[in-house]
Amino acid sequence: MSFAFDDPAEDAAPQPPYLHDRAAFDDAAGLIARFGDDAGFEAAALAERSRNLGNAIGFCRWRQIERLIVILSTGRPFGTIH
Repeated sequence: MSFAFDDPAEDAAPQPPYLHDRAAFDDAAGLIARFGDDAGFEAAALAERSRNLGNAIGFCRWRQIERLIVILSTGRPFGTIH
């Protein structure tokens, strides 16, 4: 049975990526400075490389950095503004 209600998941604010340390943010900022609009693609390539090498931790780290780059590239505030 289907209802005509809005999907609450569509209205929910996106969840911030998990960042293990400040270095992840620094890496994201470095990729943005070096690659500009293609920084997310570079982070995805680094994640793929880690996965191909069997480095699951590196894969997860670069995927989270890729998600952070997407958030940073919007130029809009994210989360609660105090």
